Amino acid sequence: SVSVEDKKDCAVYKMRVVKDVTVKESPLWLQTRLMNSGIRPADIVVDTTNYIMLKYGQPLHGFDYDQLNSKEIVVRRAKQEETMYTLDGQERQLDPENLVITNGKEPVALAGVMGGLDSHITDETTTVALEAAVFSPDLVRQTARRLNLRSESSGRFEKGINWATVQEALDEAAVLIAKLGGGTIVSGTAESNEVELHDAVVAITLEKINHSLGTSLTKEEVLDVFDRLQFKVEVSNETLFTVSVPPRRWDISIEADLLEEVARIYGYDRLPSTLPVTESTPGVLSDKLRLLRHTERFLEGCGLSESISYALTTETESARFALKEAEQITVNWPMSKDRQTLRMNLTTGLLEHASYNTARNQPNVALYEFGRVFYGTKEGGLPKEEQHLAAIMTGNHVGPAWNAAAQPVDFFLLKGILEELLDTYGLKDRVQFVKDTKRTDMHPGRTARVEWKGETIGFIGQLHPLLAKEYDLKQTYIFEINFDVLVEAEKQEKIFSSIPRYPGSTRDIAFVVDEGTAHSDIVSVIEENGGKWLRDIRLFDIYTGESIGTGQKSVAYSLYFLNPEATLVEETVQKAFDKIKQALEEEFQAEVR
Repeated sequence: SVSVEDKKDCAVYKMRVVKDVTVKESPLWLQTRLMNSGIRPADIVVDTTNYIMLKYGQPLHGFDYDQLNSKEIVVRRAKQEETMYTLDGQERQLDPENLVITNGKEPVALAGVMGGLDSHITDETTTVALEAAVFSPDLVRQTARRLNLRSESSGRFEKGINWATVQEALDEAAVLIAKLGGGTIVSGTAESNEVELHDAVVAITLEKINHSLGTSLTKEEVLDVFDRLQFKVEVSNETLFTVSVPPRRWDISIEADLLEEVARIYGYDRLPSTLPVTESTPGVLSDKLRLLRHTERFLEGCGLSESISYALTTETESARFALKEAEQITVNWPMSKDRQTLRMNLTTGLLEHASYNTARNQPNVALYEFGRVFYGTKEGGLPKEEQHLAAIMTGNHVGPAWNAAAQPVDFFLLKGILEELLDTYGLKDRVQFVKDTKRTDMHPGRTARVEWKGETIGFIGQLHPLLAKEYDLKQTYIFEINFDVLVEAEKQEKIFSSIPRYPGSTRDIAFVVDEGTAHSDIVSVIEENGGKWLRDIRLFDIYTGESIGTGQKSVAYSLYFLNPEATLVEETVQKAFDKIKQALEEEFQAEVR
């Protein structure tokens, strides 16, 4: 007998029995079909249930009837802390959110997910109990996700199955197992089924179809679509279609579903492409915002992280790194003494953040900030605002590794980042770095003014050791520049060359040389003898060992040749490659491998 405690959990449950079965390997045709679908064959019972699943979309499960130790099957929720072993040999901890198949007492399968280990089909099985059901998609999904146990069966139950073919799939599976295993089908089906199947009725008008799809379909064309879908249709007033949808299309229940079917069968490629008729204003980035985003991407690519600091600070910190002298602006009712003056620089905020990080065991700091600074005037009124860019680096730029020591941050690293950034702006007038010894908060021998067209737009250098000690920092390097000046500066037009239309050619060469031979010397020889079409040289392997010999090493290079105006012929590349090999042999007594 079969019973279900809650029909919401399992709307349909059917079981058939095949006796006197000989469990053996499946025939070749069945194995081939399963493997073509990515399923590994096992035996005639498992393979048959998988085959029927692929054919009907209906998951099935086969039990060893004798191992169930019961003639009663009960579908129920698992009890709290109930356990069972699944087919993969894992013990599963269950709870009331899991639906299980039981022999009346103990769980023998996780409904819709995986069978149990104690009742699975083996070579000694002679009586097979076949299960076909309709389980709640929500319960199956929750069980599979909670137990991290995804299966072909769970995936199909989650998406929905055809209720109308449950019995048909079960009957065909029983016939096929009996045929392949020489068994006999026990008459009758044990089932729990109170579902009455009926066609879903959905109405839609011709006007709605054409308006939604932008088409001009006629009544006959729409009727042809429904006929191809094998849907029964009644037409009223020449434009209203009342469609009867069979249970096999459980996914169609509303008007929008019918629209999708009409579009699919009619052909998406035949639907007209039209633009919405609305008024709109195309959005574009201003020059300043475009340059700002480019700068953010560049600095983050160099390993710096964006920082945001308060615009209010103390009077001392506000004026400390200011690029120009100006009146300070204070608020009348500050929240605290530390936040009462509008900043005239970004550097002090970055120093606070660097000090905060190092105090928390993060000694390697690389930060940048975009922000506004505020200069007051003697006449009063609104302050003058400028957009500034600042950056700070301290600690190691590259940490220690097995083949290299740590690389600490230095002046030239930060200067190189700033120079490369300014080069990407394409300024017509060159930015210069001039030694600056007048900034009392900066190292007198490692600080420079950043000048453009004779005007100081910023500074770069090392923080004064005494001030660094005050912030509990090691050697720290900073820069701050007036970004607004660079936005307004005249820039050169960028000219790009097209990607070569002709393919290149790659050659790999490996050879043994003296261990003391420098890579740069090898590259120089290759460049001198590679010809005008040699574009790139890359070292991709170095090997030393007993098989190479004492004092020797094996190196391997990739050589890339390209003629941007024509296709390279094999003879040209080979000639250059042979010349390189000869030069290496003569210059380094290399042994080409």
